[in-house]
Amino acid sequence: MVADQSDDQVRAALAAAEDPAASLGERAEMLMEIAMGLQRRPKTADALWAAIELYDRALALADDPLLTARIGARRGTALQALPAEGSASLDAARRAFEAALPTLAQFGRPEEVAEAEMNLGVTLQNLAGLGRARLTDAIAAYQRALRTFDQRRFPAEFAILQNNLATAFLSIPMSDERAKMREAMAVQAFEEGLKVINLVDHPVEYAMLQNNLGNALQYASSAHAVENNLRALDAYDEALRVRTRADMPGEYANTLANKANCLWNLPDDPEHPEDGNPRNLALARAAYAEAREIFAGQGEAEKARIVAEACVQIEREMLTSVPPARGSGNGHSMNSGA
Repeated sequence: MVADQSDDQVRAALAAAEDPAASLGERAEMLMEIAMGLQRRPKTADALWAAIELYDRALALADDPLLTARIGARRGTALQALPAEGSASLDAARRAFEAALPTLAQFGRPEEVAEAEMNLGVTLQNLAGLGRARLTDAIAAYQRALRTFDQRRFPAEFAILQNNLATAFLSIPMSDERAKMREAMAVQAFEEGLKVINLVDHPVEYAMLQNNLGNALQYASSAHAVENNLRALDAYDEALRVRTRADMPGEYANTLANKANCLWNLPDDPEHPEDGNPRNLALARAAYAEAREIFAGQGEAEKARIVAEACVQIEREMLTSVPPARGSGNGHSMNSGA
């Protein structure tokens, strides 16, 4: 059903589609362009459904295989973005990308093929989380996209693909002997992405990679946990240069909660971990409290609940733990955070 808030744009699109002075292909392209406009920063799912309706009308008019493939790939991105429960929209997006790719590869531009491969990879990765696809297929799609989206000509796309590859590596169950290798590959992928983008030119991608690098370092199964946590803190602080409470409150709260968890598990003095971490516990509690306030204000009830529980656990730990005297040989017991 067409969204009320999108009525004017949709009516304009439908009028353009009926223009007898335009060819079928031109009318289909007009519908596709307006659908893409509806799809940019949609406030509700209604705008996405309206875009899908226009893509369907465009497909009915398209009289050229390449145009049909382009419209189909765009339709796939709208299906992919739907916040629907279950896998129906993701399954449809997968079919749309897989149907479009052979024609794009034969007649389209290399960057069109790479974009479709990247979007297919995202769809497969999301379906893998539902048990309906393999993560290895998502990784393969990302790697195919990297043949075109290289770091020199397409730094932003390269960085996003490195981020997606890393998150895919980390999503594979860590139950085999290659788990540590995949963790190392994920950290390397985040770092590769950060080599080609910067805070000024690509602030959103920069913050995303820094936040995710921090998570990868913090949760890596390594003998160098303290060193990794210190590196993770630096990465979170870099992300927070972009993810401010004023401009990006949701992302700010996510990174702040990640930083709080890292502080919770970090001794105040890395040279003397036996002295405990009362200072870092206090910082973690304050960060969790701020994140909880933001999550609650944005209606993110589950996230607010998780960080609220972390606050309670930290408060209990602060009340009951007494750091031993240096040299006593008993380390401070630190719980894992939320």
